[in-house]
Amino acid sequence: MLARRSRDPLQNLRRCNQDLKQQVDSLLSESQLKGALEPSKRRDIYQRCIQLKQAIDENKNILQKLNKADTPVGNYNQKKEEERNLLDKLTHRLQELAVTISAENITEVEAPTEKEDDSAEEDEEEGESEESGGEDEESDEEDEEKQENESPEQETSKEYIAVGDFTAQQVGDLTFKKGEILFIIKKNTDGWWIAKNAKGNEGLIPRTYLEPYNKEDSSQESSAEGSEDDVEVGDETADGAEVKQRTDSHWSAVQKAMSEQINTADVLTTMGAIPAGFRPSTLSQLLEEGNQYRASYFLQPELTASQLAFRDLLWDAKAGTIKSRPSRVSLILTLWSCKMIPLPGMSIQVLSRHVRLCLFDGNKVLSNIHTVRATWQPKKPKTWTFSPQVTGILPCLLDGDFFIRSNSSIPDLGILFELGISYIRNSTGERGELSCGWVFLKLFDASGIPIPAKTYELFLNGGTPYEKGVEVDPSVSRRAHGNIFHQMMTMRRQPQLLVKLRSLNSRSRNILSLLPETLIGSMCSVHLLIFYRQILGDVLLKDRTSLQSADLISHPMLATFPKLLEQPDVMDALRSSWAEKESTFKRSEKRDQEFLKAMFLQVYHDCVLPLLHSTVLPPFKWAEEETEATRWKVIANFLKQNQENEGALQALLSPDGIHEPFDLSEQTYDFLGEIRKSTA
Repeated sequence: MLARRSRDPLQNLRRCNQDLKQQVDSLLSESQLKGALEPSKRRDIYQRCIQLKQAIDENKNILQKLNKADTPVGNYNQKKEEERNLLDKLTHRLQELAVTISAENITEVEAPTEKEDDSAEEDEEEGESEESGGEDEESDEEDEEKQENESPEQETSKEYIAVGDFTAQQVGDLTFKKGEILFIIKKNTDGWWIAKNAKGNEGLIPRTYLEPYNKEDSSQESSAEGSEDDVEVGDETADGAEVKQRTDSHWSAVQKAMSEQINTADVLTTMGAIPAGFRPSTLSQLLEEGNQYRASYFLQPELTASQLAFRDLLWDAKAGTIKSRPSRVSLILTLWSCKMIPLPGMSIQVLSRHVRLCLFDGNKVLSNIHTVRATWQPKKPKTWTFSPQVTGILPCLLDGDFFIRSNSSIPDLGILFELGISYIRNSTGERGELSCGWVFLKLFDASGIPIPAKTYELFLNGGTPYEKGVEVDPSVSRRAHGNIFHQMMTMRRQPQLLVKLRSLNSRSRNILSLLPETLIGSMCSVHLLIFYRQILGDVLLKDRTSLQSADLISHPMLATFPKLLEQPDVMDALRSSWAEKESTFKRSEKRDQEFLKAMFLQVYHDCVLPLLHSTVLPPFKWAEEETEATRWKVIANFLKQNQENEGALQALLSPDGIHEPFDLSEQTYDFLGEIRKSTA
């Protein structure tokens, strides 16, 4: 679209921007023709909006890279700012048009019908719109933005009432509260109007937060002064007349977002707070459904199909311990970094950046969902980094090294990576989790041969793992045009994840073979998991009086250890305490497995059990910085006291230590209630 550059790059860019302006003006004129547009015409206009938006973003990038040395003209900074303002204005106009085009279906359905043929026409257009829902990747964006509408009354009214709170996002914006009456001074076509409040303050406001104010309608005034619950679909006025559903894009979506998480992403996308490819986190939602996707579930032994024996926990009489079990997939992966991850807007605060991953076959999750938290630097906010080979007191939640085991024979077996952020909305205090992109790495090629051990540069997809062809940020499209250099530059701007697949040596392979056949976990905690499995084998296979007995087993460690997989800071406490204890062992003691298991149980009883049942330790909550800091402070103080008193006995007997009431579940292991049923 850009012409060949002349000696003056800025002047050349100005010509291109004027050409874009003409195309936008033409598209706006075409969309405002009298009479209802055909559904196919609306889709065509919407598609052209997307294409023009991509061209504008490309020109913005070129403008950003220009410097004064390239353009020997006067008033360089002023001219550059004028071009930037023009591109911003064109962006707003295109967004406004796209939302309006998408909202025409809603406008037609909710308009009062006076003729039967009008009603039939509306139904027909609705049907056509539904049929086109799966035709291309922009259909999801249309659904997200089908909420904008402006009636003739809005064109003539000067006074408007705010239907939601708005906080100024930059200089020149006007902050207002729900129910506030605003006088409109100028209605800009980009959707940002100039308004004045009762105090005489002026500024820009988004028109989607407004409704025409009718002084004669007292019911509307009382509704504006009431609580948020007073403004809902199906509300009634004082005389009992039903109020039709509002169609302004922000407010209607905010109302539904209170009960449906998917609509939270819709409203954030419409407001421009997140890129169009962001979605509610799929893997986070699965974790909330129960324990079937948690590591604590997959750590338990699995029964055979007959349910008369354990499938993946067998006894090796010769070695005097559990048998090692090789599996089809047994490998170690390292997360290196995530690059060019789009930033959310200022209206939401990011609480955590992380990667969730699991075994996947393209249709369903086949393992536990493992989470690794990322770190980032303010100077490079689009780059996430990880901490491979966690040692010392560094939290295992940051461990970028993790193992993967699976004995599945599914040809399409692979690893699903989902990048996510936990956030809180500044205006409402609402919390949630969004996916910033995903990628699926198949572990076997078409011939069934494992993929080679090397570093993989994986480009992220937008949407959910069940959507195809969605980009994380459509403004940086992969469908690059132009020469090879331009295509290379475009690909470098794509969101991507770097992972390294590491080959196993014999020692690592032997260690991982003692774990369950299907499990993903941090490498820094492998030795603790193996202790659990070995002690579990002793109790269930060696020491049980009768293999047919299903009685409860008195064993606090077996009863509580799986909880540590959902409380990583307590797992860190155990890891730290064990490392300290192990450093005191003699070389001969380190080779004595029975001695090590006995010492591990002692450390567990001194460290973990008091913490799990302490009332001082607040419940674990994901991505709550204050709670995490409080928990770590309590844990650190407890470990310090243990070290000074050579054990937890004094702390347990101290009148200052308050613990939860005794529960039998703390002491007993019900393996029939915990084991997994065979899926074979």
